[in-house]
Amino acid sequence: MEKKITALPGDGIGPEVVASAVEVLQAIAQKYNHTFHIAVGAIGGAAIDQFNDPLPKETITLCEESDAILLGAVGGPKWDNNPSELRPEKGLLRIRKHFDLFSNLRPVQAIPSMLASSPLKEENVKDVDLLIVRELTGGLYFGDRQRSETDAFDTLSYTRNEIERIVDNAFQMARLRRKKLTSVDKANVLDTSRLWRQIVEEKKVHYPDVEVEHSLVDSTAMKLITNPSAYDVIVTENMFGDILSDEASVITGSLGVLPSASMRGDNFGLYEPVHGSAPEIAGLGIANPAATILSAAMLLRYTFELGEEATAIEEAVARTFAAGHFTGDMAPKGTQALSTNDWTEKVIAEINPAYVSDAMTSLF
Repeated sequence: MEKKITALPGDGIGPEVVASAVEVLQAIAQKYNHTFHIAVGAIGGAAIDQFNDPLPKETITLCEESDAILLGAVGGPKWDNNPSELRPEKGLLRIRKHFDLFSNLRPVQAIPSMLASSPLKEENVKDVDLLIVRELTGGLYFGDRQRSETDAFDTLSYTRNEIERIVDNAFQMARLRRKKLTSVDKANVLDTSRLWRQIVEEKKVHYPDVEVEHSLVDSTAMKLITNPSAYDVIVTENMFGDILSDEASVITGSLGVLPSASMRGDNFGLYEPVHGSAPEIAGLGIANPAATILSAAMLLRYTFELGEEATAIEEAVARTFAAGHFTGDMAPKGTQALSTNDWTEKVIAEINPAYVSDAMTSLF
């Protein structure tokens, strides 16, 4: 297989963790006889500094010519005082909208060697394996808004088409897993949620093999803490999904291991870690690349349909943790922490001990 990937390192630790993920992808390519061409573009604060635009047209063109996008992270205090259109986060919102990346996938899976790091009881965490499917391009974040000295409003709206496509996507994901779907809304208060619930009811007749339940967002938030293993696939609207996925991220004990994907209907996707740019440790060589590497695995599985290769990465990461190898953010007390590069080399050794490093990563 021959594919083109646009890498957007972004800000802070983004270049370091993206370089690690690219190395892992090239190790996979060598082992399984694929060719992955990597183009590098600018987004976020780095793009503001270079182009005075958080998402320059040059980056859009690169991404349009690619089969998938791998993103590091955006943002940092350097740009906090910029006007709103020159904030790094605008680049991320715009790229999602431009490519119609309406479906955000966030898997959360317990890692046996990290159970003690979770703030929850071990018995509540050990069986967690869930996927949050969040609608990403509609709702409150994209509605009309206005602010004056005395008042403000933000508009929450959804069309039937926007809800139908994310609900279909979630049903399809549930079919690939344990065939249980929880639809989260606030139908006791919001008309958008009542439409959402109605459409889920209409859609479920087309997926008779999937068990469906409706859950209010507040009760879901409580159950995610008290009994997270009860969930398989959760589907919800943009703001609820933003909040619930951040809540679920603490279950594993570290943001450093959580990947994500933002996809459209033809499986073109943008893949990125859940964590931020962590500017305070940028350039120190101690960033945890696990989430970005696992995001690369999602890229292989969902966009390139290379399930065996994706599993090889996921199992290599799990074996590396099981062997007691961690970066500083996750290393148990008394355990030697590995650098970003050293930890990445451990993962690559699990995948392909014969890998010859690709000079491409020097561009990061």
